[in-house]
Amino acid sequence: MSARIEIRTDICTGCGICISACPFGAISLVEGLAQVSDACTLCGACVEACPFRAIVLRGGGEGAGDLSSWSGVMIFAEQRDGKVDRSAFELLGAARMLAEAEGGPVSAALFTSSGAEGCSALFEHGADTVYLVESPALRHYSTEPSCRLLCRTIALAKPSMVLAAATTTGRDLMPRVARLINTGLTADCTGLEFDQERNALLQTRPAFGGNIMATIICERTRPQMATVRPGVMKAQAPEPGRTGTVERIEPLPGELDSRVVLREFVASTEGSVDISEAELIVSGGRGMKSPENFALLEELASLLGGSVGASRAAVDSGWMPYPHQVGQTGKTVQPKVYIACGISGAVQHRVGMQSSDTIYAINRDETAPIFSFCSQGFAADLFEVIPALIREIRRRKG
Repeated sequence: MSARIEIRTDICTGCGICISACPFGAISLVEGLAQVSDACTLCGACVEACPFRAIVLRGGGEGAGDLSSWSGVMIFAEQRDGKVDRSAFELLGAARMLAEAEGGPVSAALFTSSGAEGCSALFEHGADTVYLVESPALRHYSTEPSCRLLCRTIALAKPSMVLAAATTTGRDLMPRVARLINTGLTADCTGLEFDQERNALLQTRPAFGGNIMATIICERTRPQMATVRPGVMKAQAPEPGRTGTVERIEPLPGELDSRVVLREFVASTEGSVDISEAELIVSGGRGMKSPENFALLEELASLLGGSVGASRAAVDSGWMPYPHQVGQTGKTVQPKVYIACGISGAVQHRVGMQSSDTIYAINRDETAPIFSFCSQGFAADLFEVIPALIREIRRRKG
């Protein structure tokens, strides 16, 4: 027997508590009694909310419903002032890979004040469908409206997997949505893979302080939800002119209401460097010995047209400010070239830079973990290698 929600009319009082509890707007009052529409996803929120036990989930697993009716991958596309964030394009790269294995479509949920340009960019990077909500109230992210809108969009599209970036926005939004629709969420993933035999998303993330990598599976509920560290996944090269379908969603009355009023948005200028955008990074660790020695890295980075990064040990020592930190508790980067100077290569740092195209490592310790995964390693004194490298670059530049 397929799962279904049953209203016990002999107990229902028509109090309306279930209506406000339903994240999908699937319940209404008809002749004083609760009635469930086809928008119901069997999440079970109404069952928990009803104080009279008048709502019962019959058949199927808890919150599962018919798993076969869920298909494809949806990403939550972050935007600011109408411009889609680059993390959305990285997510679409992962979504296309997963969709090829799962067999479903790729979609994007875009809540914005200006959607035309954003939709085009999402299509060119791999989206088949964009679920678009446009309103001046959505110029900047707001928790409550975004939560309501994403819950309703998921109910309409029924994706098997939902991905968002592990940014401050994604970390605020996704746990709330997962709780409302009664499904699982894996946070801060660094790897995603689809297991066709189990028809499940394999979600890999650091655990126990980054000392092990755990793979998590959500087998009994849909959608399977994950936040992904920015910079881990690679965006596909855009296909100019690629198009798709725009599904416009009109906000329901009260759906854009928020108890928080945004008075002003001020962009942060602290640590003006954004190493996540750099194509070349020269990064220093504990082996730099002092903050003054980072001047060497700054000179080298300047000559190569790159940026300076740092390990957590260097940042915790006060040698470099936090915006330069690479690693599990810092930024995830994927430059074309990453030069690690005096960095041992512990797993906490590795998860933040392992997607770099080419990794060069300089370390006196021949047994340093970084030599096991770098492209080319130099077991040498960095205070001899870097000055020599700077002199040679200056000589070649005349």
